[in-house]
Amino acid sequence: MQPLDIQVVEHAIRWSKASEDFWLCTVLSTFGSSPRAPGSWLIAKADGDHCGSLSGGCVEEDFLSRLSEGEFRGPVNRIRYGASDGPDNPRVSLPCGGVLDVLVEHWPANEQTIEHFLALKQALGGAGALVRDVCLESGYVELIPDHSLGSKVEEVAEQQRVRLRVGPVSRLLIAGLSPVSTVCASFAHSLGFEVIVCDPRPEEVRHFNVPGVTLRQELPSVWIAREGCHRATAVVALTHDPKIDDTALIEAVKTEAFYIGVMGSQRTSEKRRERLLRIGGLTKAQADRIHMPIGLNIGSKTPAEIALSVMADVVRVREGVTAPALHPA
Repeated sequence: MQPLDIQVVEHAIRWSKASEDFWLCTVLSTFGSSPRAPGSWLIAKADGDHCGSLSGGCVEEDFLSRLSEGEFRGPVNRIRYGASDGPDNPRVSLPCGGVLDVLVEHWPANEQTIEHFLALKQALGGAGALVRDVCLESGYVELIPDHSLGSKVEEVAEQQRVRLRVGPVSRLLIAGLSPVSTVCASFAHSLGFEVIVCDPRPEEVRHFNVPGVTLRQELPSVWIAREGCHRATAVVALTHDPKIDDTALIEAVKTEAFYIGVMGSQRTSEKRRERLLRIGGLTKAQADRIHMPIGLNIGSKTPAEIALSVMADVVRVREGVTAPALHPA
C-alpha cells in the first residue's frame, strides 16, 4: 500500500482521466484535540467513492452525505466541524472535542486538472516541493516552487488566499535486515512512511515479508548513491554489521536526509564515530548528523521496544521537537 497522500493524488488523476469530477478537502486548521493534522486530504466523488481522511470517520460521513445532497457545487467552500456554537455544521461534534476548518475544492475533469495533480505526485515523490496558492474567492489555484520549511498551511487573510505546501512523502530507508528492522518497517508503514529496506544478503532477504514495504537485495550504500535521499527521508542502520551500517552512513551524510541513525551501545557508537572520522573520511559536522546511539531512551530491550524508540525519535526530529536523552543500548 502506498502512503495516503499519494493514493489521494492518484485517485484524482484516475478520476479526471475517466471524465469524473471530484472534490478535494484539505484540513486548514485544528483547535484543541483533533485526529488529523493541517494539510491532511480527503478526495471524493458525488457518488460517495472516496480516499483519504479528515477525522476518525464522523466528519467524512457528514461531508459525503452533504455532497450527495448537492452541496459544495461552487469552485471553493470553507466549512468548520466540531464548533458547538458555529452555524456551519452544528449537527457534527468531534468525539475528541476538537474543531476542524476544512477547505473544499471542486475539480472538474479536464487536462488542467490532470496536469495539476501529476505535478503534485512528482512533488510527493521528491521531485521538488510545491505550494498550492488557492484564492478563496474564485478557487483559482497556482503552483509555486517551494524552498522553505514553513508550516503546511499558511493563510493570507488580507488577500483571501491560503498557501498549502506539498512536499515529499516521509520515507524511511532501513539499512540492513535484523529483528529490529522488521518491526521498524511495520511501525513506519503504519505511520504512513514510504518504507524501503536494503540488504544484500540472500539468506536474510529470503525470510523478510512485511506488506507494503519495498525490499531491495543490494547494499544500502549502493541504493543511496544511486537514488539519493530527499529531505523527507530518514535513514536507519540496524544490523550491527559495519560493512552494511557504516557504508550506508557514509553515503547518507552526503544527502539531504533529515534523520540518520545507527543502532549500537554507547561504547560501540564511540568506536564507530572514531572509525568513520579516521577511515570513512567523514568531517566532524557530518559525523554530528548521525544519531549514535539511535532512538529515544525508553528503557527498550526487545526488538519491538527498540523499533518503537527508533520510530519515536524519527518522528520527533521530523516534527522539530527538542530531544530528550538518547537511547543507551
